[in-house]
Amino acid sequence: MFAKILVANRGEIACRVMKTARRMGIATVAVFSDADRDAVHVEMADEAVHIGPAPAAQSYLQAEKIIAACKQTGAEAVHPGYGFLSERASFCEALGKAGIVFIGPRPRAIEAMGDKIESKKFASAANVSTVPGFLGVIEDAGHAEKIAADIGYPVMIKASAGGGGKGMRIAWDAAEVRDGFERARSEA
Repeated sequence: MFAKILVANRGEIACRVMKTARRMGIATVAVFSDADRDAVHVEMADEAVHIGPAPAAQSYLQAEKIIAACKQTGAEAVHPGYGFLSERASFCEALGKAGIVFIGPRPRAIEAMGDKIESKKFASAANVSTVPGFLGVIEDAGHAEKIAADIGYPVMIKASAGGGGKGMRIAWDAAEVRDGFERARSEA
């Protein structure tokens, strides 16, 4: 059991992790950007460390700032919540090198689940049901149209990288497949 963990997130997810940690007798450290200085998760934590300006790219997505906050406070582990650094295998590996535990999946699992194609292949190999679709790289819009016709309309088009449902499109016919493919390719 850990004596102290750092929650590398903000908002509701950080509050939920902190409430659970408190019930388990674990001290918590919040991190916050300029925009979140007065946020509830900062007030809830036993300690709080400022990690930078408001843009997440300059604060919550800076692994070295999270690691420095752990070292500063003596946090033994990091709970990433979801989003932000939770989806970066490199963050998990950097924590390990610093002697800090990542509370979450191993880097290989993060890598497998971060790529839509690889995650479907991984699930299929484990005999887990998946939504019907294509488990490979779609080379061009014509290839996408053929695959959609084989699956049957409507189909969902999504770039293999990215997350949070961004860029998902429904296509009801070949013209929408072509348009959706071109958009997904530009967002990848």
